[in-house]
Parts: sequence; C-alpha cells; structure tokens
Amino acid sequence: MSSIKHNSLSCDIAIVGGGIAGLWLLNRLVSSGYNAILFEQNALGSDQTIASQGMIHGGIKYTLSGALTGASEAIADMPAHWQACMEGNGNVNLKGATTLSNHFYMWSSNRVLSKMTTFLASKATRGRITKVRKNERPEIFQHNEFKGSLYKLVDMVLDVPSVVKALADNCRDRIFKIDWNRTQWHHYSDKQSNNDVALDFLYDGQDYRLNAGQFVLTAGQGNEAILQELGVESTKMQRRPLQQVMVKHHYPHRFYGHCLGAETTPRLTISSHPCDDTSQVWYLGGSLAEKGAELSSDEVIAGAKKELKELMPWIDLSKAQWATLPVDRAEPRQLNFARPDKAFASTIKECPNVIVAWPTKLTLCPNLADEVIKILEKQKITASSDSVPDLHFLSTPPLALTPWQTAFGD
Repeated sequence: MSSIKHNSLSCDIAIVGGGIAGLWLLNRLVSSGYNAILFEQNALGSDQTIASQGMIHGGIKYTLSGALTGASEAIADMPAHWQACMEGNGNVNLKGATTLSNHFYMWSSNRVLSKMTTFLASKATRGRITKVRKNERPEIFQHNEFKGSLYKLVDMVLDVPSVVKALADNCRDRIFKIDWNRTQWHHYSDKQSNNDVALDFLYDGQDYRLNAGQFVLTAGQGNEAILQELGVESTKMQRRPLQQVMVKHHYPHRFYGHCLGAETTPRLTISSHPCDDTSQVWYLGGSLAEKGAELSSDEVIAGAKKELKELMPWIDLSKAQWATLPVDRAEPRQLNFARPDKAFASTIKECPNVIVAWPTKLTLCPNLADEVIKILEKQKITASSDSVPDLHFLSTPPLALTPWQTAFGD
C-alpha cells in the first residue's frame, strides 16, 4: 500500500470486532447520532460470543464465598437492563431476540448450602434469589433421588445467536467484513496528527484510507494481535482458557442452573439450547470447564459424565452424543491473573484515537458501551451528520454457527 494518493474515507467511530460487545456498542452509537461502522474478520458472534451460555445474571454466582464482591455489585442491575432491551424499552432494541428462560437455579447438597443459609436469606440478596419449595421444583428435580436444596435466581438466559442477529439487523448497512491480508494500519507521523492511526485498504488496484475520530477495539482475543501490530505496550491482555462440554440428547427436560461445590466457582453450570432436529444440547461450564482447559477432549468428557452421574444419577444419557469446545475468555491483564470485576475500556497512550475494550462477561456488554461513550464525551468526539463511508468493496460478514451446529452437524 505504497500508493501516494488514497481514496479518502471518514467516519466518527470505527469498531473492530463483531461480537455482542462490538454490535451493542454500534447500536448505542448509531442511536446517539454517531456515524459509526463495524468491521468483523470472520463471522458475527464468532469465538467468545457464540461460545457463551447466554446467562444474563445479576452477580449472585459471585457470592459463593458468602459475601457480595465487586463483580456481583457491578452487574446487579444488568438483568433488568437486558430485559428492558428485550421488550423494546431499553437503549438498545432487542425485540427480535429470544429468551430461553426467565430464571435459572442454584442447587447442591444441603451440607454445602447450609453454610450459606444466613447469607442467602439476608437483605443483600432479597429479591435476587428465592428458595424453591419441593412441589414447585422443575421436573428434572422432582425425582426422589434428589436430596439437596434448590434456589431460583431471577435472572435470564438468552439465545445468543438471536441476540447477535437482532443487533446486526438494526445496523446491517454499517457492518463490513474486513480482510487483514488487504488491510493494514497506517501511523501518521506528523505532529498535527498526534500519532493517530487510520486503516488502509487495497482492493481492485485501488487504495483507500479510512480516518476515524476514534477506533474501538472489541475483538476479544483478537485485540492482542492488533495491539501488537500497533506497537502498543501500555495495555496488555490475558486469557482465561476453558473447555466446555456439549451433550446432545432427546431428554425432555430443559434446564438452566449452577451446581454449587466447595469452590467459589460453580461446580457445574448447565444451559439448554435447541437444535434444528428438535433435540437439544446441554452446554456444560463452571469449574468443570475451567479445570478441563488443559485436558484432552476425551478426559473432559469422561469428567463430565462422572459429574452428571454423581449430581443427577436418575438422568439417562447413555445414548447422548458428546463433544467439547475449547475457548479462551479474553480479558484485560490483571495483577496476579485476577478475574476482572468490571467491563474495561481505555484509550491507548501510543495511539490516542484508539480505544481498547473488553466486556469481560457477556452480562456487562451494556456497561462496556457506557464506558466507551464516557471516553468519547471526555475527548469531545461529537456525532456528525455524515453518511456511511463508501466501503462498497467490502462484503457483509455472515452470522456465526453455534458450537453444536459445528460439532454435531445440526
């Protein structure tokens, strides 16, 4: 891309990364009048977004030590925020998305929950969690072999692909597929540019240069490679690897819940997801997935079978299909590899017109958009009335397939 003359393009904000975080931010910016666009290199929602279990929780799962943490308090209002958006009354329109469940459960042996009884009944959790009476238990826990206690969390579980589609449909003409083999970052070296960057494209023998008031990186683990290419040392990323387990079966029960163990992370998290052939997949996370990150697929599946046999011995999964999904949760680097409490967004010292952002949790995508907008307002980047830049040479990225579509061919 050594051409002296470029076809010049411009916009207020260019987002790089088409997961829910980037798509949510795009919706917020467009509704606020910004001339914003989004780039995705593969498929919308690919990688970390589509690997999510879709649980929009209010932080109770982070109280397993018997106290409210920074993480739990940061997201306490998130279910209500998402619910308003699902109803078309929030700052992002999600009316086209599907809710899989309006609540999920916590269960365990009486011995484990007895240690938390006072806390679970305290004012701090009032309205956020209730104990389920025996006759009100979901069918899967009506079996006589279940001897534990069950609590209902007034949180929600969303069908992630439908959320991605709804967000994309709202701004379809502003979403473009980027090919990094034909795109590169341009660093301005003159003093007037304040070390800003632009994006250069080479298509059909033509050079194009896109200038943006701000570039926002929401590419998850893809942020790391971009930061390296930009020569950024001031902001680093960490990975928290998982290996989720998928169980495809024709069992009639759909279930969403956390099994509590002795650790602060749920021993096992189950979410149910519909398949195209009327069967469903149980998607297993929690401590099982964290501990399985370094194991082989066969070892993780063996561990999942053992856990389900111990926790739900009355469930027959002998004819089920099993598969695993390794996935890295991308986060801003923390001291001692700590788990971040909140969404992260920050300008980059080396490139002042670049913001790097990680929501750290699906639940916090709305919070991430708030943080980015605060930075834009602080930098006095205002909305323009310009039209969408002419990026006709770029195609539109598809929606990502779910992990079970890929694993089981649904």
